[in-house]
Amino acid sequence: MVDRSVAHQLILVADDEQTVREIVRKYLEKEGFQVIEAQTGPEVLQSLYQNRPDLIVLDIMLPGLDGLTIMRSLREPVDVANSDTSTIPVIMLTARTTEEDRITGFELGADDYVVKPFSPRELVMRVKAVLRRGEASGPASDEATVPLDFGSLALDPNTRTVTQAGYVIELTAKEFELLWFMARHPRQVFSRTQLLDKVWGYEFFGDESTVTVHIHRLREKIEPDPSKPVYIHTVWGVGYKFEVIAPAP
Repeated sequence: MVDRSVAHQLILVADDEQTVREIVRKYLEKEGFQVIEAQTGPEVLQSLYQNRPDLIVLDIMLPGLDGLTIMRSLREPVDVANSDTSTIPVIMLTARTTEEDRITGFELGADDYVVKPFSPRELVMRVKAVLRRGEASGPASDEATVPLDFGSLALDPNTRTVTQAGYVIELTAKEFELLWFMARHPRQVFSRTQLLDKVWGYEFFGDESTVTVHIHRLREKIEPDPSKPVYIHTVWGVGYKFEVIAPAP
């Protein structure tokens, strides 16, 4: 077991390329993180038996068990290690670049997505940003714990649940955080860069398509007709806003 009583947070780096693991380890340890490595999918699961990492850098193309399959296991309420891994942040690391690949990773609950070849410094910044968001995700005030009700749509930050007409809508952690942030600022317009900064915790080097993908997925899940949004609206040339506006007949 890894002793983290006085050490910094523990990062699990899972990649089948030794050079990648060594470079990522070097940069993370330089920033004070503890690092453990896994070369195959089964090794990732074995690591979860022995240590619960604070964040996982997970390559999709792992031998033995691919990263997407591992993501599904992680986001189950109780995983094979018989411990709750559903809230462990995950940054997907992959050579795949298509939007469909990003959508799949986000649908399974990935917190971020880094495409190879990548800058190790940028990866470290993303690790820090994701961990900061996790530390700040707890309610900061009494106001932040009050559920929001928009008629048929209701959000409860205490249970992190969303219901539409009484039915629970399954959202990933990041989808909930994005919706909750926008719903707490109704009618305010945010650019994609601002949403990256406020919800993901970083700016400048972030991929703005991450926001686009999450907005698309949210609309599919909460809008009665995604082509005619009632809640999440596009402000052309600027960004997005949350406002309950029934579409014109």
